[in-house]
Amino acid sequence: MTQHLANIALLVGDYDEAIAWYTQVLGFTLVQDADLGDGKRWVRVAPPGATGTALLLARADTEAQRTRIGDQVGGRVGFFLHTNDFARDHAAMSERGVRFAEEPRHEAYGTVAVFVDLYGNRWDLVELNT
Repeated sequence: MTQHLANIALLVGDYDEAIAWYTQVLGFTLVQDADLGDGKRWVRVAPPGATGTALLLARADTEAQRTRIGDQVGGRVGFFLHTNDFARDHAAMSERGVRFAEEPRHEAYGTVAVFVDLYGNRWDLVELNT
């Protein structure tokens, strides 16, 4: 049997705002933007070089969903962006306006720094030791 995660839903306030931030600021690729009717869209973005798994940018429609935007995992880091060149990506992301919540640090597993997306979700930028 073969399985893989295809999409991970991320609640957003506005499709176009989220697409702009994830593609222009974070540097992701817009994989798909399909109109589903009634104002709904199927929007997927992924980091450069990603194969398979993407973020599904899901516009919050209910009040309960809107209260979760930016805090889907209770304030902890919930998303992990791996890179093969931490220094390159940290510098590029910083130049494009990504807000890092801490200075890069070296851990037993690699180099890491927490950054915050446009909604307040916390992410780790990680280069694993090889």
